[in-house]
Amino acid sequence: MKKKQSKKSVSKRKILTAVTLLLAFLFALFSFFNIHTHFRAKTPILKVYMYDLPTVFNYDVIEHFYKARGHRLTLPLHYPIHQHSAEWHLFHYLSKPPSKRVGSVVTRVSDPEAADLFFVPFFSSLSTIVNKTEWFIHGSDRERRDVNYNYNNEAVQEELVEWLEEQYYWQRNRGWDHVFVAQSSNALGRVMEKIQKGMLLVSDPGRASLIKDVLIPYSHRITAYGGPIVVENRKTLLFFKGNRFQRGVSQSQVEASQGMHSSKFCLHPAGNTPSSCRLFDAILSLCIPVVVSDYIELPFEDTLDYRNIVIFVNSTSAVKPGFLVTLLRDIPTERILQYQHDLKSVRRYFDYDVDPDGPVNEIWQQVSQKLPLIKLMINRDNGLSREIQISQSALAYAQMQLAQSAP
Repeated sequence: MKKKQSKKSVSKRKILTAVTLLLAFLFALFSFFNIHTHFRAKTPILKVYMYDLPTVFNYDVIEHFYKARGHRLTLPLHYPIHQHSAEWHLFHYLSKPPSKRVGSVVTRVSDPEAADLFFVPFFSSLSTIVNKTEWFIHGSDRERRDVNYNYNNEAVQEELVEWLEEQYYWQRNRGWDHVFVAQSSNALGRVMEKIQKGMLLVSDPGRASLIKDVLIPYSHRITAYGGPIVVENRKTLLFFKGNRFQRGVSQSQVEASQGMHSSKFCLHPAGNTPSSCRLFDAILSLCIPVVVSDYIELPFEDTLDYRNIVIFVNSTSAVKPGFLVTLLRDIPTERILQYQHDLKSVRRYFDYDVDPDGPVNEIWQQVSQKLPLIKLMINRDNGLSREIQISQSALAYAQMQLAQSAP
């Protein structure tokens, strides 16, 4: 009798455990979809305080850029077009009145106490190219030098850190909850060790920690394709847009646009960074990207399935004679058209200029998803700091006791 009761009680416990686990799973599933829907509804859940930095860190950088090129300044100052212009678009987006950001995932707060994160609007990438550079040829060697203007990018970076270190909210969490745009591979290089706890918005995965940083797309440099989705008008099978500078002469962006708009596929070997601006130029051109890489990290990978819009080829296969041409020629017209449809459906994520709900809002979406990890880092760092302080106090006390007991 006892054995039967024992078996029944064990059976009941198993059923109860199974039901509990099932309910926990359903609750987690519901929570996930609820949170996912909440995020994708783009309700203003991320509260960001944007520092009112001295103009030396933003508008003055624009002014220096034009002065270095001998341009006459006109007001209002316009941020120059280049592939690292995300820093301007993010700054400009937060500068808009709330009525222009309805439905956004981010809301700007005027009270720093209410902020989740602190945005530092330093034009770090533009600062790296203020000084005009030209090619100097010495026999068979070429080098680039700054000419005709004296702007000290490294000094400006140091000045920024000095300014931040005086701010209470930087001191409070040692910069963990601060956001910097460092899209150029050289941006903020002088002070990176001093700001590395902050969240970096970068285009080079080599500079990023996937735990706390966010990969963002380059700005496209050519005219977006506005024609119909067809194959007949794209006479060229494979197009490659190389370095815009060849022997000091700038390659025509008009020719690059025409090349991409009239080609079915665009080749993308890794540039200075694994995903160069060529990739995003191709997406805006509906020219199917052919990425040659053994491993690559791309922006918004949790939102976009790049397999629907990009053909990935490993480097070993790509260098085999005739491999790429054969691969691409074997792709049927129907599949090419599907690629183009898919490219058109996602290109709003990469067009900083046209779609206000495009890359900027998606970047803030990505930032918002890092917030729980940032808070965890802050809590751990604060706990570790307290432990170090306690250890230091204990050590000081022990040293004092030893000194007093010494003969």
